[in-house]
Amino acid sequence: MITAENLHKGFKTKSGTVKAVDGVDFTALDGQITGLLGPNGAGKTTTLRMLYTLMQPDAGSITVDGIDAAADPAAVRQVLGVLPDARGVYKRLTARENIAYFGELHGLGAATIAERTRVLSAALDMEEILDRQTDGFSQGQRTKTAIARALVHDPRNVILDEPTNGLDVMTTRAMRGFLKHLRDEGRCVIFSSHIMQEVAALCDRIVIIAKGKVVAAGSADELREQFHETNLEDAFVKAIGSEEGLHA
Repeated sequence: MITAENLHKGFKTKSGTVKAVDGVDFTALDGQITGLLGPNGAGKTTTLRMLYTLMQPDAGSITVDGIDAAADPAAVRQVLGVLPDARGVYKRLTARENIAYFGELHGLGAATIAERTRVLSAALDMEEILDRQTDGFSQGQRTKTAIARALVHDPRNVILDEPTNGLDVMTTRAMRGFLKHLRDEGRCVIFSSHIMQEVAALCDRIVIIAKGKVVAAGSADELREQFHETNLEDAFVKAIGSEEGLHA
């Protein structure tokens, strides 16, 4: 379980301080997919970066499985699997070697790494690319490799920043199936997206963020009911206050 309480984060600019996150609160439960939905620039990625300890909040707190992220960030990283917005993989290594390297960083033995690689390769349909050098991989192949290495240590909590961004239709379908598989295993899954259909299809709970704040939260049905709309897109537009926010 991941809990964010009253998170704040600002960035200094020449004209002053810009508040990227301004009091975000939500809880992501085990055995559920929690989606962060919002227009570009809403604060989704900054929120995720604080959750996985890449950034420290200016105020507020984060706990992951009861561990205070500020007090023990190393322990939090051990129970998190993270796909960041950057999909960089080591191009001179094969997909298998990328996964193994991250396993070694987590202190796993060779036998455990081999077994986890087998399981993840099967789940992500990576058998054909596993022993290929990643230089020249497609976007989907890089994303699969990045997800596999993020999950090599079998974390109970998974954070994914726009995991289907740039993927073709078939790879996107496979990725959605994989996310459901993680949920069905009882893991806590958080992912960000600005694709309405994807969030509606996948998420047990949706947290809508606009201008650094949580403006609504609930299941797709609850959000449609709250804003008296028959589809999620119209509810989303009402929640953020303006259709113009969709293109911010």
